Amino acid sequence: MNSRAKQLKAFDRLLTIMDELREQCPWDKKQTMQTLRHLTIEETYELGDAILDDDLEEVKKELGDVLLHIVFYSKIGSETNDFDIADVCNNICKKLINRHPHIYGDVKVNNEDDVKRNWESLKLKEGKKSVLEGVPLSLPALVKANRIQEKVAGVGFDWEEPNQVWEKVEEELNEFKTEVDSGNQDKMESEFGDVMFSLVNYARFLKINPENALERTNKKFSKRFQYLENKAKTLNKPLSDMTLSEMDVFWEEAKNL
Repeated sequence: MNSRAKQLKAFDRLLTIMDELREQCPWDKKQTMQTLRHLTIEETYELGDAILDDDLEEVKKELGDVLLHIVFYSKIGSETNDFDIADVCNNICKKLINRHPHIYGDVKVNNEDDVKRNWESLKLKEGKKSVLEGVPLSLPALVKANRIQEKVAGVGFDWEEPNQVWEKVEEELNEFKTEVDSGNQDKMESEFGDVMFSLVNYARFLKINPENALERTNKKFSKRFQYLENKAKTLNKPLSDMTLSEMDVFWEEAKNL
């Protein structure tokens, strides 16, 4: 059996199992799109964790969980005659073909940036009133900032050189420092947001995903702090009873692991 045939057979198997679960399992029978929503978000974050950890075995498992949710939503949609998995697949196929005229049409592109600009222009032609309509309101703020900047850059609203963006970062840092010195809490928060937004923009110019970068630091910090906690336990000494100097010794050890 060739690879495509095996893939189609596996997908058909999943659809069959979904049908059976929806008909026979008490839990699956009760689910709605609303009850699945938070679980889907959780599964997506778990997939993101596996990708950051470069754990391909776990990526494979988490992709299966996400795929199950796609099939589940499609099954629910079919029960109300609104849509089914074929509609979902055909819809994304149509979108991909329409959004890639350089592959399926006669449009010429020179590089990735041309593709992105065409993508955003085509979305506006499809009826979008703003290039920002595609940015989900519920995205975490850091991810949303990055997506907003990518979207507007796609239609040419962007800096020309990285050094211009860094100058903006320095400008925002100075404005933030001024408000810190003034002690105005509301203005401090506003300027801090500007600093973060400008740093996200600079990261984009350096081809750094800010969400991935920050999560790597979160993981690194957590690992080092847990090492510190374990060392404190071996001394039978609560962290709260240790001085910063004592803790710093173990922190430096953790950095060298």
